[in-house]
Amino acid sequence: MSEPTTGRPAPGAAVRPGQERFVAPLEETPLAAVDAVDDSAPTGGVFSEAWKQLRKRPIFIVASLIILLLVVVSLFPSLFTSTNPRFVDLSTALDGPSAEHPLGVTRGGTDVYARLIYGARASVSVGILTTVMVVVVGGVVGALAGFYGGWLDAVLSRVADVFFALPLILGAIVLLQTVRTRNVWTVALTLALFGWPQVARIMRGAVLQVRTNEYVTAAKSLGLSRMATLVRHVVPNALGPVIVVATISLGTFIAAEATLSFLSLGLPPNIVSWGGDISNARATLRTNPMVLLWPSIGLSVTVLSFLMLGDALRDALDPKGRTR
Repeated sequence: MSEPTTGRPAPGAAVRPGQERFVAPLEETPLAAVDAVDDSAPTGGVFSEAWKQLRKRPIFIVASLIILLLVVVSLFPSLFTSTNPRFVDLSTALDGPSAEHPLGVTRGGTDVYARLIYGARASVSVGILTTVMVVVVGGVVGALAGFYGGWLDAVLSRVADVFFALPLILGAIVLLQTVRTRNVWTVALTLALFGWPQVARIMRGAVLQVRTNEYVTAAKSLGLSRMATLVRHVVPNALGPVIVVATISLGTFIAAEATLSFLSLGLPPNIVSWGGDISNARATLRTNPMVLLWPSIGLSVTVLSFLMLGDALRDALDPKGRTR
């Protein structure tokens, strides 16, 4: 009788009594390496992965630097010019660039460069305030409607549809005509009143996707209340699309404020704004177009920077478009 061989039996073959079976030692198999977990590796998330993508993109770096410069200019305009933007000297009206007036003088005798610097404060302030209001109101409405559903979703969605049907600029024009005192806050509140439905729709759609995930179900099964689950687990994971829309909308609100000021329905003349300067420079478009060109460039660069930043954030926060 032949001796029993050492080896793995054929698939489906019966193991006879006394037949030896070969079992490879654990150290000779790759299972240990496969199952090993690197505890020292940092935990990853949506925003950490997005940051890795963003810091490698030139469009994000350029847009962020321009926006950072705009914020510094808005907060500390005296660092960039010592000229009062409201100081009038009619004897130098429409003069060209000089050592005292680097970008020339307006028709009203004010310094173009000083008004360009101080005009950034009003435009950026309106844009940021409007965006914060829109994100807070629209985010809360969209999160509640998407998470709870039912009659609450139906009511909030219909209210959002009513405001969404009203054009932003047209609604602001009609409403601001009834306001006696116009300033940064009133203009921002008016734009936010007609701008929040877009964020509400985006947040509602994101919450509808997130609330079906397993970690949300696990949180509920552990006894966490619905509101706590919404705040701790659903909203943080649904903020990606809202951040993208808010960044792009910020540039839109800055352009909307300039449009209203151009129509003399936005900020009053005592507040320096790019839209008001563009409106005042129309009369000198043929004789001295540079007076109109500089505030137009400032407005265009600002809006374009926020649009570029929004595009970069959209690509980075989109899990389907991210390459690993």
